[in-house]
Amino acid sequence: MSNTGSSAANSWLMLLLAGGFEIGYALSVGGSDGFTNLSWSLVAVVFFLLTLWALSVALRTIEVSIGYAVWAGIGAAGAAALGPVFFDEELTVAQAMWLALIIVGVVWLKLADRPSNTEEPVVTTQGAEEIAARP
Repeated sequence: MSNTGSSAANSWLMLLLAGGFEIGYALSVGGSDGFTNLSWSLVAVVFFLLTLWALSVALRTIEVSIGYAVWAGIGAAGAAALGPVFFDEELTVAQAMWLALIIVGVVWLKLADRPSNTEEPVVTTQGAEEIAARP
């Protein structure tokens, strides 16, 4: 794998990490009761700083439009899916289907970011000699 490919993979991993931190931020804001609960508020601030750091690192090589959409999608879908687990929230079948659509869109964006075949064509000197020898 080339260094560029490794860098792109690392950026996508960092973007996934930023999305995970965004989920933690959204859930901890929910637990802070409008920032009146000090412990949850401090956790929210830590997740907020972590998500901004990880997102900024990821956006060094990922286009902002794609990176932000993926980050926001991960955060929104994750918070909506985990809200019923941690809080007294409801997740309907219709909501779950729309969240699945967000996840499919995020995966599709990642697949669309893969470069097409980047191999350079092989040029032989024999073909060049034949072309040069033609009248």
